[in-house]
Amino acid sequence: MENQLYRQILGVRFFIGTAAQSVEQMKTSGGLLVVPAAPALKDLPTHSAYREALESADLAITDSALMVLVWNLLHRDKIRRVSGLEYLRKLLEEPEVRLPGNTLWIMPTPASAKLNLAWLRSQGILVPESHVYLAPMYHGEIDDPKLVALLQELRPKHIVVGVGGGTQERLGQYMKLALDYRPAIHCIGAAIAFLSGDQVKIPVWADKMGMGWLLRCLSSPQRYVPRYWAARKLVGLMLRYRDRMPETDEKVRAA
Repeated sequence: MENQLYRQILGVRFFIGTAAQSVEQMKTSGGLLVVPAAPALKDLPTHSAYREALESADLAITDSALMVLVWNLLHRDKIRRVSGLEYLRKLLEEPEVRLPGNTLWIMPTPASAKLNLAWLRSQGILVPESHVYLAPMYHGEIDDPKLVALLQELRPKHIVVGVGGGTQERLGQYMKLALDYRPAIHCIGAAIAFLSGDQVKIPVWADKMGMGWLLRCLSSPQRYVPRYWAARKLVGLMLRYRDRMPETDEKVRAA
């Protein structure tokens, strides 16, 4: 039964159960949850730190509609997509996550924090100022002793990371290794921004159809069209490697 709930895709062990099952597992066991999207997955051959973060995750969910589509076609499989947005909606139903002081939120900018916190308040979720952390711009290797000290002091049971893909996974891994206790670290990226209006709002029907990327492209073509166009490289990686982690570009050139 255990193996039926997982698929090894591009070297990453993806959980293919429901959003509710994912949330329950994180509540019970803690650790690091990642939500890899196609624009970041296509960088597996060139981004070693990102690769390591995905490999060290305790739970990876199938957010990428493109990845799920290609996998199912290649393997005649029927895995379902669980988006970061679906996961977040389910997570925010949990009383222990809604309890003030039990969850620390890592936000990308002051403007995003303002919108996201206002939306959370509208849902009856009050986040103390002490439990909001504005992430600095991380360049190169992540080292944030200020964040670690805050977490060690507050010891929240849940940490929700709302920074960009490719960075949030590495930040999650950093916290997991640096902390002396085991919280549940949820790397949900832009998911809350789709609810708060910080980015284009994605209704449930569009998320279920895997059309969130299209709404983002329509809302800001210059920003998102190049990003999602580049994500087409993921198809080639999956055709070549399927369940294996892609080789690094250095190994390919040396072959």
